[in-house]
Amino acid sequence: MSRPDQTPAGYSDADLADVRLMALVSRGDLASFEALVEKHQALVAGTVGHMLGNNSEVEDIAQQVFVRVWKSASRYVPRAKFTTWLLKITRNLVFNELRRRKRHATIPLQLEADGEEMQIKDERGQTPDASLLEGELQSTIESAIAELPETQRMAVVLRRYQELSYEEIAQVLEQSVPAVKSLLFRARTELRHRLRAYLAG
Repeated sequence: MSRPDQTPAGYSDADLADVRLMALVSRGDLASFEALVEKHQALVAGTVGHMLGNNSEVEDIAQQVFVRVWKSASRYVPRAKFTTWLLKITRNLVFNELRRRKRHATIPLQLEADGEEMQIKDERGQTPDASLLEGELQSTIESAIAELPETQRMAVVLRRYQELSYEEIAQVLEQSVPAVKSLLFRARTELRHRLRAYLAG
């Protein structure tokens, strides 16, 4: 059974609250489980949605994630943040789904480029033509990220949308920090290659 005094140093109040809730969930406390779902459903649904696209499967898979949390609560030990453990479960279910539908290529990700990941967007003083071009660019980015290998795609989603550190992504993907940096470098290189027509402009 998990206990707050098992947690590593450096946990925030929110992290400690998660550990306390999980300790209660492990004893079958449904109200605590519902509190965890309410607190973290946006994280799970957002990650699933960015990985799989906004379709009917997203809600189903997000629900499956929390079913696994409930069933695994008695075995939970807070060696890492609860959200890291939660995202590991999310990763496993998403990867299973991606492997089932490997041949599907159209996955709308509703992506926006940001300055750190890829400097390709400047919203200042856009003309109508520029707005049309922006829409075309976003569509191209969506297609490009959808075609990344699943682990690269997950690394990009966790970094770009969930704003996880390299260390946190490494824990979720069960890889080293250098491996995560390499994944992100390869992903960005591939995206720049696919978007070279826009980048050249």
